[in-house]
Amino acid sequence: EGKGFDPTVGGITRENTKKDAGSDMGVRSALLSAILCCNTTLSKVKDPETGEEKWEPKGNSSEAPLVVAARKVGFDESIAKEYKRVLEIPFSSSRKMMLTVTDVSGRSELCTGGMPLSEGTQLLSVCKGAPNFILDFCTEQLMEDGTTAPLKEADKKRVLDVVDHYSSKALRVLAIATRTFESMPFDTDDEDLSTDQKFEACRKNLRLVGLVASIDPDRDGVPESVLAAREAGIRVVMITGDYLKTAIAIARNVNILQAQDDEAISAVDCARLRPDGKYLPNEQMDLLTSSVRVFARAKPEDKLEIVKSLQRQGAVTAMTGDGVNDAPALNQANIGVAMGIQGTEVAKGASDMILTDDNFCSIVAAVEKGRVIYAGIQKFVAFIMSVHIAEVMQIFVCIVAGIPVMRTPLQILFLILVTDLPPSIALGMEPGEKTILKEPPRPRSEPVVLGWMWCSMVLNGAILSMVIIGVYIAALVFYCEGEILQKNISSEENLMHARTVAFISLVWSENIRSYTSRSFNRPIWHNMFGNRQMQKAIFLAQVCLYVAVLVPEFSDKILKLDGVGIEWKGWLLALAGPLGCLVLCEACKVITAFQMQKYQRSLAARPTAGAKAEGSQQGVQSESKAKGLPAEATSCPHDDIVEVSV
Repeated sequence: EGKGFDPTVGGITRENTKKDAGSDMGVRSALLSAILCCNTTLSKVKDPETGEEKWEPKGNSSEAPLVVAARKVGFDESIAKEYKRVLEIPFSSSRKMMLTVTDVSGRSELCTGGMPLSEGTQLLSVCKGAPNFILDFCTEQLMEDGTTAPLKEADKKRVLDVVDHYSSKALRVLAIATRTFESMPFDTDDEDLSTDQKFEACRKNLRLVGLVASIDPDRDGVPESVLAAREAGIRVVMITGDYLKTAIAIARNVNILQAQDDEAISAVDCARLRPDGKYLPNEQMDLLTSSVRVFARAKPEDKLEIVKSLQRQGAVTAMTGDGVNDAPALNQANIGVAMGIQGTEVAKGASDMILTDDNFCSIVAAVEKGRVIYAGIQKFVAFIMSVHIAEVMQIFVCIVAGIPVMRTPLQILFLILVTDLPPSIALGMEPGEKTILKEPPRPRSEPVVLGWMWCSMVLNGAILSMVIIGVYIAALVFYCEGEILQKNISSEENLMHARTVAFISLVWSENIRSYTSRSFNRPIWHNMFGNRQMQKAIFLAQVCLYVAVLVPEFSDKILKLDGVGIEWKGWLLALAGPLGCLVLCEACKVITAFQMQKYQRSLAARPTAGAKAEGSQQGVQSESKAKGLPAEATSCPHDDIVEVSV
């Protein structure tokens, strides 16, 4: 009993009676044996944020519960100093276990209250790992009274039933087995012996000492993040070395598997990828991986083959990992993501990015942030292009129609640098829509500016041009005695007044346009003040406008503008521009919204990784059944895949 890594909380009790079991021979023997086959330590550290002390393991996360449990019966990791380690064969994904050989000479029992050691015992071999693998090498079992008994097939089945029971509760189960020697079972002077040969010699005729089950609680927010990933069109795939039932239970806890998912199709033992020791042909492999969300009992090479299979189906894969064995798959994936805390230097070197907090939620948050940034870039481009298209159109119409050019080169430069640029930069800093994760992933080949965006930019640019040209012509008529053609206007002062009105109207209209550009399909009042940077940009643009038209010498001598001379009538006339721009640009969003929906529907209907596999399902299915291979496949509406390696 207990929670977290604090060994002072909880204790060791019997399941039925709840009596203290810390002094039971089997418990003490199993936990001490486990400690002798561990390299993980437990210590108090100070939290840099809160300043509070907390217990934290250092080493392998699967060993941490063993160390905590051992502390609760009085076994500190320092006890290993009393037991000299003679040999260590580390855990590997192929062996599925770790083995150590310890010097126990001069002991009649493993520890006080522990299992007895036969006379002449000098060495103790301890195996810790996957129960189904370790049981294959066990020939006897430790009984509750300290005696041993043969481990028959019926006993193994009973043990595996217990493993299944705990695995179905999302508990990770490790088996602890030992064997005693009077001397090393191989020639220690033979330098040609490989690690595998030493391992094979030490793992024979093992005695099952016990099972240890532990649970790694879900991190806060992970189930919600997995659901958010699904909505974003991201298929989360778990690849783990855990037992299949454990993997399924964990996957259900974190929503990788949901109620509608069929476990027979969505979760498989990786042995199905290589039924005869060799991997399935590409077509059959792709058919299988297109529908599976949980791969259990995976080897490092399995991860690499799964990544390759998903990439063949057109999926963009992000692979997470922390171990040396994960490096090939991390390198193969489109985006390799190494763990910053638990990750090895090899894994970090093979990855494209490092997750500093080892938290899956950060991946989903990064996807959301990336989409927000990309959407901001699109809005920036759409705004800046539409206003520049409008300015080009205005000058072009003036030249073609024989109307005096609406503004001077210096005024154009002032508009671009001072009144256009700040709002466009603010658009690139938009906070993003709350529903942005519910949009389907964009294709890798998709351009930044889409067809419907070009239509929107040209349409809005034309509206802005039409409105400002209308205001300019009205100003020419008002200030130039009814004349609008260049050849009939002789007064530069009157022309300056007309240009001033058009200049003011354009700045106001572009400021309105910057607000309407915050969304391609939502009305301007939707979260109108949600971007604080936009308020600052518009304030700056307005200050610059009034400096440009009202400050003597600078306005009339340099920029050739006169905000005072146009009087209140000119300011009122200029107001027609932003009002017309607001109404017409908002009306255009109806067209843009229709085009956006049409494009989104085309994205949803495009062939996906799962759909491609499904398209060839019938032909492959008949061949698979003939060979006894898996033939299930379902259509998967996702193209982006995050693979979580456990």
